Amino acid sequence: MTPLARLLAERIRETGPITVAEYMAECLMHPAHGYYTTREPFGTGGDFTTAPEISQMFGELIGLALAQAWLDRGSPSPFTLAELGPGRGTLMSDILRATRSIPGFHAAASITLVEASPRLREVQAATLSAFAPAWVDRVEDLPRAPLFLVANEFLDALPIRQFLRGPQGWQERLIGLRDDTLVFGLSARLPQVPDTPAFRHAPEAALVEDNQSARVVVAEVANRINSAGGVAYWIDYGGWRSEGDTLQALRNHAPDDPLANPGEADLTAHVDFEPLAALSQAFALDTQGAVLSRLGIDARAERLARNLTGTALESHRAAHRRLTHAEEMGSLFKVLAITSAGAPPPPGFS
Repeated sequence: MTPLARLLAERIRETGPITVAEYMAECLMHPAHGYYTTREPFGTGGDFTTAPEISQMFGELIGLALAQAWLDRGSPSPFTLAELGPGRGTLMSDILRATRSIPGFHAAASITLVEASPRLREVQAATLSAFAPAWVDRVEDLPRAPLFLVANEFLDALPIRQFLRGPQGWQERLIGLRDDTLVFGLSARLPQVPDTPAFRHAPEAALVEDNQSARVVVAEVANRINSAGGVAYWIDYGGWRSEGDTLQALRNHAPDDPLANPGEADLTAHVDFEPLAALSQAFALDTQGAVLSRLGIDARAERLARNLTGTALESHRAAHRRLTHAEEMGSLFKVLAITSAGAPPPPGFS
């Protein structure tokens, strides 16, 4: 039993079962035993690898898309260039390298990172030492200015609640104890559940996930962009409507039981993009592969390949495939772009 599992078991004995959202929040961000507060999870030495770590092309193209969006909107100055959940700072580093030749872009940008983990802030500071970024704890703390934002694999780690529709109505999935072991159970019948399309259209026996935290974050960003201008790219795995149990744990680059090692495994869930898109007056949604293709990843991959041979060339081609092909990240990952009403289409979308 992990140290956090013992603490959770003690809490459940004292106050009763906890929601899946409460469990996720403790597992990921507990100040002493949380996954993100105690370790560096990214890359080959961690538990998973994100798109920016796979290839520099990802960050370069997202950076150029943000810069083009900035130009399309009249090059506002100053503006906030923000990233949510910046990991090791790799994506922002690639964004800034790719955009250094865009006249006025860096001079006008206030680089701001939304990061709650002190450990990861240290890593990001080292990666971005040449750019002097600022950090805030919450999206609400971002500067009031035109906002150009990216969030890659951020929403999937926000805590979800799970609900089951039975013959007598809705019940919430909870986490309790059986013989000192964490187990799933169900609440009493609920008088009401969240009002989203997934709940309204759920058949009997359906399990529906709800991410209120994601709706709060996306709504805050959408409201800021609608009032001050800008664009936001949300890149994550998921679909248009919540369907089934997608809670998953990853440990040492392999799937794990979500209840087995609290605090020592990454916990995520698929993103339901339907209620998030509805929070904006102007949005576009497509697969990661399609958006990267429109942004020019094939031409960029071909150009980089000219200077590579042997193993380096094979790795480069494999990275291109992993980011874009339907059977890898290309279809599972989606890009939700949010902008203000009447603004030009976000780069990468037709």
